[in-house]
Amino acid sequence: MLSGFLGKKIGMTQIYTDDGRMLPITLIQAGPCSVMQIKTIENDGYSAVKLGFDDKKKKSATKQEIGNAAKISQEPKRFIREVKPDAGVEIVLGQSINVEMLAGVKKVDVIGLTKGKGYAGVMKRWNFKGGAATHGSTRHRPPGSIGSNTDPGRVIRGKKMSGRLGGERVTIKNIDVVKIDKDKNLLFLRGAVPGHKGSYLILNKSWAEKVGK
Repeated sequence: MLSGFLGKKIGMTQIYTDDGRMLPITLIQAGPCSVMQIKTIENDGYSAVKLGFDDKKKKSATKQEIGNAAKISQEPKRFIREVKPDAGVEIVLGQSINVEMLAGVKKVDVIGLTKGKGYAGVMKRWNFKGGAATHGSTRHRPPGSIGSNTDPGRVIRGKKMSGRLGGERVTIKNIDVVKIDKDKNLLFLRGAVPGHKGSYLILNKSWAEKVGK
């Protein structure tokens, strides 16, 4: 088994358990992923498997992407990442890996890019409470004082201010795997994961799964 897997966020829904509880579900298209390259300690200095997910049209791909895909007689891929293989696992170049790889896994860590929300003020970005809401106030949403007096006479690094919000790589750990649809390569995860609909995700076995807890 590999330590990671690739997928795409389809959206959110909800399902009901046998005892009548409603669970919020994120639906993920998990695979099939193609083995694009196998890196070894002898040739590359480390051991890894390069996976490719989601076909791309050749007219939209670079010559390098077309050449790499031609080595395994497949179409270029939109999302390519390296994952580590578990000890003793045999992987073949060009092999197709589907969601069955996650069978028996109860928790995963999901890595993705959060939704980009552009330039935001301190109230939206850092949850500042804002100024007085009374009549006549002109300080409803500004951040207030951002620096000190003569000493040190500058804004301290790391000060919470307005700026770019979202579009960051985020890892959500220990998300429960509720269900796996092997026929359609669908993964049902409990709760929300980073990113918008159609964004690509990296799915890793959680720490509890790796140590067998």
